[in-house]
Amino acid sequence: MPDRRALSRGPLALVAAAVALVVFIVLLGVLNPPRKAGVFTDRLGPERGEQVSDYLARAKNSLNGTDTADHWALVSFTEPLAPEHIPPHSGGMRISQVLYQVSIPRVQTPLIAVPVPAGDAAAIASAESAAWSLPRTTPDDRSARIAALTAARLRSGCACTVGLVLRGPLTGLRNLAAQSGIRAVEALPADAVAGRFAVVPLPPDQHDVVLPGPDDGPIPDQ
Repeated sequence: MPDRRALSRGPLALVAAAVALVVFIVLLGVLNPPRKAGVFTDRLGPERGEQVSDYLARAKNSLNGTDTADHWALVSFTEPLAPEHIPPHSGGMRISQVLYQVSIPRVQTPLIAVPVPAGDAAAIASAESAAWSLPRTTPDDRSARIAALTAARLRSGCACTVGLVLRGPLTGLRNLAAQSGIRAVEALPADAVAGRFAVVPLPPDQHDVVLPGPDDGPIPDQ
């Protein structure tokens, strides 16, 4: 005849094992908490609705400091550049991204950021990559015509470069900010992480408040 005490111990052992497993999982979570998702709070460029004069002052102040570390920085131009003019406006520093936007009066066009490897040749050739990055499908005919015209102008070598993302020391960034054709250079703190900050250049045609322009103009054929 089975021992009743042994039978009663069976369920109790199972309960004890389940409790021990729960305690183990709780302790594991306490000792090894999940990593918090990255918070993308860093930003290069003006805020929507910001006064241009305020942004220019803020960008200038971001270059203050005496450390010798490399910083991520945004360069905005007084006028859009053709691709071949990108290297002289980089101060010899490492170009990380080239920012393109085709200007069409009273038409909103996409801002295109093209990551580039080291070397002037890659930066100059990035307009073709910008054209290829445009969507092949669009929600309406107007968007399709804007995309097609943007791609065609980029491939023709238009003066459509509106900014650069660089990496370099504060001394080099300050020197670049003083050059002709440079409207603003804004640097992030040295501990900013690549790919974890937003980038929006200061549009060359905005002089008072940073706001999107109208989108009611006709789209030219070329």
